[in-house]
Amino acid sequence: MAKYFGTNGVRGLFNELTPELAMRVAQAIGMYFKKGKIIVARDCRLTGEVLRSSVVAGLASVGCEAVYLGIVTAPTAEFMIKKLKADGCIIITASHNPPEWNALKVVDGKGIAVSKERGEEIEKLMGKIKLVEWDRVGKITNYEMASEEHIAEVKKYVDVEKIKQKKLKVVLDCGNGTASVIAPKLFKELGIEILSINAHLDGRFPGRPSEPTEKNVKELIAGVKASAADAGIAWDADGDRVIFVDEKGNYVIGDKVFALSVLWKLAEKKGNVVTTVATSKAIEEIAKKNNVKVKYTAIGAPYLCEKITGSNAVIGGEEVGGVIWPEISLAKDGMLTAAKLAEALCERPLSKWLLELPVYHNVKLKIEADEGKKKKIVEKALEYAKKNKLDFVDVDGVRVNLEDSWVIVRASGTENYVRLFAEAKDEETAKKLAKQYEKIVK
Repeated sequence: MAKYFGTNGVRGLFNELTPELAMRVAQAIGMYFKKGKIIVARDCRLTGEVLRSSVVAGLASVGCEAVYLGIVTAPTAEFMIKKLKADGCIIITASHNPPEWNALKVVDGKGIAVSKERGEEIEKLMGKIKLVEWDRVGKITNYEMASEEHIAEVKKYVDVEKIKQKKLKVVLDCGNGTASVIAPKLFKELGIEILSINAHLDGRFPGRPSEPTEKNVKELIAGVKASAADAGIAWDADGDRVIFVDEKGNYVIGDKVFALSVLWKLAEKKGNVVTTVATSKAIEEIAKKNNVKVKYTAIGAPYLCEKITGSNAVIGGEEVGGVIWPEISLAKDGMLTAAKLAEALCERPLSKWLLELPVYHNVKLKIEADEGKKKKIVEKALEYAKKNKLDFVDVDGVRVNLEDSWVIVRASGTENYVRLFAEAKDEETAKKLAKQYEKIVK
């Protein structure tokens, strides 16, 4: 049987994730969710509309009610599951991937993203698709208020009056993605003066590549400096990942975005923190100071969601700047994270907040590899760890824990890469560690 589901849904180029395949996957998802009400949303990629047509047709053909939200962020779609009492959700987005990619991200009625393992159950149903009778075909409806309702919900969790009084100025880089339909409006409603970059929808992402890396957000960094803004914020194509730029024009890596979010959350409410095996040790130090525990998971939204629901966690997240605020939903919500930054800026500048974080330096490398090669590279890292009797965790790839540093080697679930991350108290050690392990696995 063909394997379609990866770490977080079904992903591919247009000749792989075809309209025919999208329809069959949607039919199987409809059967998996027992023919209930399924939300459908998409980002602005050029293949999105044709895949959306296939998805809603597939759902309706097996008796589901398909509710189409239009072009909205992934966190907006996931927030609407509870609001609309839906049985599941399909988001047509390849997140931070280049524009030629697309994907079907699947979330269940409890807001938990469907993992690779649960995806296998859906794949089995693809061989047993049963169309309903002609007069039992499901309804297809549009729902156009999702972004407005998400904004209203985000505003419940920040001090709107305090933010309005501060009269902040923030530069927003929406990356031509779905943040364009919600972020400028949210920030205006918070009384913030905004300067917007790449804030019109364009599925080719002409302004910059979708992933908000330091290299890709040079225009944002320049904009913050030139306008003497309080901060800069950038999102990926579906608005779940977010990065910051401080008032001095310094790029704030996703790891630090998550660490700041943990700091802010634990000041409000104590509870466990859930994160992945690729996240900075800074999180452990912050948790220890607050007398709470860190629970580790494999990398990927499904595993974070599953762990949060069963571990009394008040916050979850990962090193790419995806933060889960369970009070709103189990989505990585780049909008609430951005609003929380605005609230924090009322207390002190972002550069001062960053001084409160434990200091660690990260080096991130990518090794190109196809599926077969990925496995061999990770096996080499595991052999080395065992042979040298090192302290390691093999929950997802291999993470080797050293005294004040760590390194992880893991196969990407969404791209043809093996990712190698190293972290240490100083930059030189992190670089050496990354190069050492790159040599070992190559």
